[in-house]
Amino acid sequence: MYIAQEESFGPVMVISKFKNGDVDGVLRRANATEYGLASGVFTKDISKALYISEKLEAGTVFINTYNKTDVAAPFGGFKLSGFGKDLGKLLSPSPISHLRVLINERTF
Repeated sequence: MYIAQEESFGPVMVISKFKNGDVDGVLRRANATEYGLASGVFTKDISKALYISEKLEAGTVFINTYNKTDVAAPFGGFKLSGFGKDLGKLLSPSPISHLRVLINERTF
């Protein structure tokens, strides 16, 4: 799906179906892009959310929220989504899979 593989800027959200329990298949699809600025996970299972957030190749992972962030926090993407980390000391390439995980704790 073209829209799921492009780095779109604007109010765009891709929602795709997956077979129950096929988390690794979802991760393969999510990471099969040249970009990795931000991603979002929506679930009632905090263990699953943390597992998925660890495996996603994105600079920021939002859990049960999206685009709510502190502008003073380090920010950046992976792959073709930017160079290094703005406002942070980490520079690409980095051994970590993402820089920030933001969780809406009121949903658990």
